[in-house]
Amino acid sequence: MIAAISWVPKGVAKSVPAEADPPSKEEIEQILKSGLFDKREDSDDEEAEEDMNVDESEENEDDEVAIALAAADALGKATQVASAGTDDIIDGLKELDMDNYDEEEEGIELFGSGLKDLYYASNDMDPYLKDKDNDSEEDDDMIIRPDDFVIVCASNEDDVSHLEIMILEDLSDAETNMYVHHALIIPAFPLCTAWLDCPIKGGERGNFIAVGSMEPAIEIWDIDIIDEVQPSVILGGIADIKRKGKKKSIKYKKDSHKDAVLGLSWNKEYRNILASASADHTVKVWDVTTEACNLTMNDHTDKVQAVAWNIFAPQILLSGSFDHTVCLKDGRKPSHSGFKFSVGADVESLAWDPHSEHSFVVSLENGTVTSFDIRAASSASTSEIKPSFTIHAHDKAASSLCFNPLVPNLLATGSTDKMVKLWDLTNNQPSCIASRNPKAGAVFTVSFSDDCPFFLAIGGSKGKLQLWDISSEDAVLKKYGKYVAQKKQSPKS
Repeated sequence: MIAAISWVPKGVAKSVPAEADPPSKEEIEQILKSGLFDKREDSDDEEAEEDMNVDESEENEDDEVAIALAAADALGKATQVASAGTDDIIDGLKELDMDNYDEEEEGIELFGSGLKDLYYASNDMDPYLKDKDNDSEEDDDMIIRPDDFVIVCASNEDDVSHLEIMILEDLSDAETNMYVHHALIIPAFPLCTAWLDCPIKGGERGNFIAVGSMEPAIEIWDIDIIDEVQPSVILGGIADIKRKGKKKSIKYKKDSHKDAVLGLSWNKEYRNILASASADHTVKVWDVTTEACNLTMNDHTDKVQAVAWNIFAPQILLSGSFDHTVCLKDGRKPSHSGFKFSVGADVESLAWDPHSEHSFVVSLENGTVTSFDIRAASSASTSEIKPSFTIHAHDKAASSLCFNPLVPNLLATGSTDKMVKLWDLTNNQPSCIASRNPKAGAVFTVSFSDDCPFFLAIGGSKGKLQLWDISSEDAVLKKYGKYVAQKKQSPKS
C-alpha cells in the first residue's frame, strides 16, 4: 500500500545522488542497541517461551542467527535474510569460518590458464566488457535532470516499509515515463510524510523527507543519498526499554510523542519548523535543526490525525482530531485556548485554501467534506461555528484532499470507496465536475504537483502510484480552459 505522497520541487534534487557510506563498526553496534532488535524480540516472546528447553548447541546457533538477523535488519535487508531460512544462515556462517579467516593458504589462485586470459590489448576485445553500453545506460538512468519530476511514496509491501523516490520524465507531448530511481528501507510502517528543504546538513537548502509512522519517533531522511541506512535526524522516540519478567517499561526521549505519529506539516516560512500530530492526543512543534520540541499542545481529547500551517499566516496552525473537532491555534500564543470547529465525525484530512487565507476544508470518516471561514470564529462567540458548506463527497471515509495550487476553487478528494473526485467550490456552492476510479484500491492519499498542477498523484491499497492528468477531462477544459492553456507545456513546466 501507499500511505503518503510528497512531490519534490523541480530542480531541488541532486542530479547524481550520492552513495551512502557503509556504516562503521560503531554505527552498527549503535543500531543493534537502538531498540529495533528489541521490537523483533517482543514479537517473538511467545515462541521464545515455548523453546526454553533447547540444548546448549542449539542456543549457540540461535545466538549466531539472532546477530545475523539484527545486523541485516539494521542494514535494511532483514527480509532477504529471513527468506533464506535459519538453517541456511547457520550453514553459511559455518562455511565462512570467520575464526580462521586469516589462516588461508599462501599464494593466489588464478581463474584461468595464464596471462592471456587476464590481459587484452583494448577493452573492446574483452568479452567481459561486452555490456559496456548497458552500463552506460544504467548510469544515465541514475541522472536526475532539471526537467524531471520527483515523487516520494511512503509504502509498505510484505511487511517491508520503504520510501520510493520516483522519477516522472516527459518523452513527448503525449507520453511520459515513470520509474523508481532509488528506494530507502525504513524501520516502521509509514503513515504520513512532509518534504522540507531546511539545510540540516549545512549549506543553503537540503532535500529531506520527514516520516511519521506507527512508532513515536519522527525520522527525517536525506533523499539525495542512495542506500542510506539511517535517518539524518530523529525527533523524539524511545530512549530505553527495561524488562522485568513479562513486564516492560518504556522510557521516551525528552518531549517525545508516546504513540504513533499520524500527521506532519512543514512550515515553508520558518523552514526549521515542523508540526506533528499523534495518537497520543497531542500536537508538537519541532525545531529540526536543534532536534528539540519547542511546543506541545494538548487541545484534543482523542487521536490527532492531521495538522496544517497557514501559508498566508505561518504562525497559525490547524489540527484535526478523532474527537470531532478542528482546533486553530496561534503558535505565538500557546496559552490561548484557540478556536474550535465542530465536525460530524473523525477527522481524516484537512487543508488550507492556497487562494484564500481565511478558508480551510476538512474531510471526515463518514465521507463528508466541510469548509469553514475562520473569520466566523471569535473569542467572544459562545455559539457553534457554522460551516461555509458541507458535501457528502464519498460513500466511505474521505481519506485525503488537496487544493489545486494554480486553479482557485478546484479541490481533489480521495476515499476508501476507491474513487477520486474533482470539485468546483465557486461561491461556496460545490459541484462535482469529474470522478474516476484510478484502480489504486482504497485511496489513502492524493496530491497535486506545484510545478505541474494538472497532474494529480494518487496512492492506495494496491501499492502502485497512479497519475491523473486532469487536463484531459472535458469538464476541466470547459471550466478551467484558460489555466490549462497557461500550463500547456505541462509536464515540461
